[in-house]
Amino acid sequence: MLTANEVIDQRPLSGFQIRTIALCTLVLLLDGFDTQAMGFLVPYIAQDFGIPLSAFGPVGSAGLFGLMLGAMASGPIADRWGRKWTIIISALLFGGFSLATATVTTLNSLVLLRFLTGLGLGGAMPNVVSLAAEYAPKRLQATVVTLIFVGMGGGAVVAGLVGQAMIPLWGWRSVFYVGGALPIALALVLIKTLPESVRFLVVRGGDPEQVSSIMRKIAPDMASSAFRIEAAGSRHSGLAVRYLFTEGRGLGTVLLWIPFFMNLLILYFILFWLPALLRQAGMPGTAGITAVMVFSIGGIVGTVLQGPLMNRLGVYASIVTEFAASLILVIVASSIFSNFPVMMLVTFILGVTVQGTQAGLNALSAIYYPTTMRSTGVGWALGVGRVGSIVGPLIGGMMLGMQWTPPEIFRAGAIPALCAMAAVIASNFLQGAQSPYRTDAPAPTVAH
Repeated sequence: MLTANEVIDQRPLSGFQIRTIALCTLVLLLDGFDTQAMGFLVPYIAQDFGIPLSAFGPVGSAGLFGLMLGAMASGPIADRWGRKWTIIISALLFGGFSLATATVTTLNSLVLLRFLTGLGLGGAMPNVVSLAAEYAPKRLQATVVTLIFVGMGGGAVVAGLVGQAMIPLWGWRSVFYVGGALPIALALVLIKTLPESVRFLVVRGGDPEQVSSIMRKIAPDMASSAFRIEAAGSRHSGLAVRYLFTEGRGLGTVLLWIPFFMNLLILYFILFWLPALLRQAGMPGTAGITAVMVFSIGGIVGTVLQGPLMNRLGVYASIVTEFAASLILVIVASSIFSNFPVMMLVTFILGVTVQGTQAGLNALSAIYYPTTMRSTGVGWALGVGRVGSIVGPLIGGMMLGMQWTPPEIFRAGAIPALCAMAAVIASNFLQGAQSPYRTDAPAPTVAH
């Protein structure tokens, strides 16, 4: 008889698994809608409130600080009590606070509500990553996790289209109404349709009948007697985060966190400040919306290509190459701000490299850590990355306040790309499974 894990790993994806992964993608789409809409809304809000663009650094950082805390807190919660309800509650939170954001009249209230919205956004992402990874066969985990991040880029594109259609008619607040109502509606659907992770249930010693019910949906052609419910896996007691540094993972965890920090710094710096910098360079407000859409479409392409790229070139070679490309492209972009068509071409390619790399890093974090700590591992990697995304908008605001020009500000983005590339190169000197970029080696884990 096969175990539940063996059934998932040895069979093709079933319709039930595909639907579950699709629901995870939808959550990320709405996450991406909210997160990335803020970048092109800033110029409109600044004009409405009558305050300078440089004052909006805290707005971006407050939302990202909430994302960081949400990711770090929700991971251990989900590893203890499950992925399903953590995702649903997170979606209700970011939907509800997004609706409230549509009513703000002061900068301080906007900062507070972006922080609260960020808590929900941060709670959703690591757990949909974990859930999707745990419903995918191990041979497809990297591909599945990278592909669900198409939802993030898709959400940005949808936000751009909604913004272009609704802002001229109903103003910037209408975008928040849409971005709040949709996650709440989806959360209500998830209550009935989203399953708990069967791998989590097995490891945590869940109800055998619940596990059997899910397995019958995964393998409807197999008789119940054809698989068995294996005993609960090893459990960790005490603070879950400390196990990210045990069993040979310590240095690998650090060398995974550094690229997360640097790449998310670049990603959110571009999303938050590119529209404002284009406006500062004399472009119309619609240029910022176009730029975010182009960057996000590039992200969709990069995300789709990332899994096959890692399978073909290897994880290490693909990630190093992408960071090197991002470094070069940021420098090129800083010299062509006045040429909008060429700038959009470079922005598209930057979307491919930066967001493709991020999808690859997200997949690596899901693969590197076992089921017992997967949400914690993904959540803390994303949380550390959010520190970088907090720093990005703040640094951009400081540079604007010091009268730096848009090309000078953009050129500074080469520094984090260089640091990330150095960390990945350093990981190549680790032995075997100690490196998160050596997915061909046996993972240093005790229970998957």
